[in-house]
Formats: sequence, structure tokens, C-alpha cells
Amino acid sequence: MLIATLKELFAEHGLKFTNQRYLVYRTMAAARDHPSAETVWRRVRGEAPAISLDTVYRTLAAFETRGLVARVPGGGDEGRFDGDATPHHHLVCLSCGAIEDFSMPGAGLADLPPEVSAWGRVRDAQVLVRGVCRRCLCQVENQQPDANQRSECR
Repeated sequence: MLIATLKELFAEHGLKFTNQRYLVYRTMAAARDHPSAETVWRRVRGEAPAISLDTVYRTLAAFETRGLVARVPGGGDEGRFDGDATPHHHLVCLSCGAIEDFSMPGAGLADLPPEVSAWGRVRDAQVLVRGVCRRCLCQVENQQPDANQRSECR
């Protein structure tokens, strides 16, 4: 993304453009693994060694408040973030913590039941599917998968 475009985006969302915000946003926009704030901090430190973990947390919080990133509830205590602000849903592995995106037509804001709008103003909605991914299932010791699963684990 061009810096001029990003400056406009930040201004539209009430944020001043800084190098640290630029680096955090660029890192989030490129990430597909739904990183934690600590992971973002480690990735950004190469270009900005003086950036603090607190700055990354505050920057991600400011981005989240303005809808530029989303917090993804994961399987652990660590907050994870998604740089893709378009509506989509998530699969979360409770074993390894991996998070993957998926789309599901018919599961958007327009599809919510009437009691949701009666509740108040909804900003966004997502389906969160939690379970154990195929990779973790295949790694479980002494697992006895059925014939269909066995071929998927090889």
C-alpha cells in the first residue's frame, strides 16, 4: 500500500500517521497467521528496534477501535489480531492455536435475527468455529482414525 494512501486511511479514521503505526499496519496487512501483539512486535523490531511492546499493544488497540484490524478470540489467553478487515469468519484449533479464515454466505450482518438489532447497534459479526485441526488430529499418539481419516493424515 502506498504511503500516501495509508496517510489518507489513517486520517479518515482519526489517526495521525507515524512510522511506528505504518510498520504495525503494514505487518498486519501482510500477515495471514493472525499474529499476537508480541509476534507483531518481534516482526517490526527489525525495522524499528526502539519500538516497545506497549506501543504495539496501543497501536493494535487503536486500529481495532477504528475497525482497521480485528481481534480474533483464540484458544488461549493470548489476544490474536487479523489485518483483514473484510467480513469473514475463523476456524481456531484448540490444540496448536492455528487460526484460519473462511467465508460462509448467509452469515453476515444482514442475516442476523431481529433480536440482535433490538439489542443495540452492531458493528460487526463473525462466526468462530473452535475445535482441533486435521494436523493436530493426525499427530495424536495412538490415534485410530477411520479409513477415510487415515488417508487424509498421510
